[in-house]
Amino acid sequence: MAQQRPAADIARLILDGFDDYREHFREITNGARARFEQALWQEAQAASAARINLYEEKVSEVGERLRASFSDEFLLDVELWPLVKSAYITLIDQRFDDELAETWFNSIFCGLFSHDQISDGCMFIHTTRPSLRPQTSAPQTRSYKPQGNLQQALHAVFSDYRFSVGFENLERDINRLEGQLRNNLPDWVCKDPELCIELFSFTLYRNKGAYLVGRIFTRDEQWPLVIPLLHREGQGIQIDTLITDEAEVSIIFSFTRSYFMVRVEIPAEFIGFLKRILPGKHIAELYTSIGFYKHGKSEFYRSLINHLASTDDKFIMAPGVRGMVMSVFTLPGFNTVFKIIKDRFSPSKNVDRATVIEKYRLVKSVDRVGRMADTQEFADFRFPKAKFDPECLAELLDVAPSTVEIENGDTVLIRHCWTERRMTPLNIYLEHANEAQVREALEDYGLAIKQLAAANIFPGDMLLKNFGVTRHGRVVFYDYDEICYLTEANFRRIPPPRYPEDEMASEPWYSVAPLDVFPEEFPPFLFADIGQRRLFSQLHGDLYDADYWKGLQEAIRAGKVIDVFPYRRKEFADSIQ
Repeated sequence: MAQQRPAADIARLILDGFDDYREHFREITNGARARFEQALWQEAQAASAARINLYEEKVSEVGERLRASFSDEFLLDVELWPLVKSAYITLIDQRFDDELAETWFNSIFCGLFSHDQISDGCMFIHTTRPSLRPQTSAPQTRSYKPQGNLQQALHAVFSDYRFSVGFENLERDINRLEGQLRNNLPDWVCKDPELCIELFSFTLYRNKGAYLVGRIFTRDEQWPLVIPLLHREGQGIQIDTLITDEAEVSIIFSFTRSYFMVRVEIPAEFIGFLKRILPGKHIAELYTSIGFYKHGKSEFYRSLINHLASTDDKFIMAPGVRGMVMSVFTLPGFNTVFKIIKDRFSPSKNVDRATVIEKYRLVKSVDRVGRMADTQEFADFRFPKAKFDPECLAELLDVAPSTVEIENGDTVLIRHCWTERRMTPLNIYLEHANEAQVREALEDYGLAIKQLAAANIFPGDMLLKNFGVTRHGRVVFYDYDEICYLTEANFRRIPPPRYPEDEMASEPWYSVAPLDVFPEEFPPFLFADIGQRRLFSQLHGDLYDADYWKGLQEAIRAGKVIDVFPYRRKEFADSIQ
């Protein structure tokens, strides 16, 4: 019993650190409105990266305070931590962000014990929070009932959602929105006297856009509702479009996007609201989409262990061409791939393990513009050996013995891995696609490369096998061991040969530095299929011109943040050329 007081002191110190983190998280997030109003796009990008880095910074600070306050002999006594957890549960029971507080506790514990003492007695492998909670606060949404007058309802919406900068032409935009609503919804809906528009009380911000998010519903049906807003410097704020298609809204909240900035007083309630309008999204992805990526990681892990416990699913090697740097395996019934770094790389790869880790971590902090899969990094995964297909386990032990090992004969320890959403590799997709699907996929493949470039990302290895096709048919990049900032690459034209013999030589007649890129070499490098090569040249032949890439570099170096929209719009193609 003598340890109960110190246990309570440790719990209080951990929660004080969480409060400090949450305060700084809110400060960065709440600044999004001013950055949007003032068109501070570079500051918005910096704030996004700072908020992601904030978590680990604050976890590190708490670890240092704990070690300064308690001896290692006492602090690292694992027998103490069930008492710490119990005291912590008492402290967080009345909070509105208690589920996030549990994840924070887990991070502190793992930071102290390096994943070696993970158990539900010492930390929150399973949540102690109730799945349904009584409504104890003011509603987080605003409701509007048109009662046959959509114009009036839309005017009421934009009377409530105002900014310090005026709208460029609100009447024009509202007329357009009303027309889109009538076109998007069945005729009877707009006449239904019980029609209701429900919007989250706070605006969501990301990159150069602001978003009103909610739903439109009647007694029997509902549709998601997203209204994107743009701020054109010198012109005011424009209402860009209106989206009611669930697939389109799902893409806006995709795992390939940067995280939204949004004021959320009660995270679980907002996630519940999003889950109602996007029932196909897992809550792990929804938490991640609004910046709580560590809690998204917790929810992902819980769903993974529940899946393994409740099915006969076994890990197998992922379909597709084997990677030269990473080995990839998956669970057929779980929409995720697991990636580990091989011990030995192909001789053609001029990277080492530390560089690969650095590049995968880079992806977390950059604008993924809907074209790079988000990753979660894990250490010391332990799975029953029986959950692995024998061939899969044999391959993993062969290519990465420093990362994968057998413990106690029946447990597989994976010391380090990343998880990503599973997609169909683009090369495999094209093998089974009809003519129209091939054209659409290659069109989107080129757009993906251009949009990444617009976000100052050069994929490096642009082979088809390094891109995947999502369930929505979007082409997404997922192999990061050769990415770099676009502005770091040196795009060159191949100099003319000095003599006729130069073209027959096995080595180039010109010097090639590590970051030199020759776009003229792309066609045969990217496409073995002549028909696909010709089609891509028609669709995106500008990618073979060094001047195209240099023009983007100049724009980025000049401070321009190029528009890349997460939804379909008429002007989109022109905006990134």
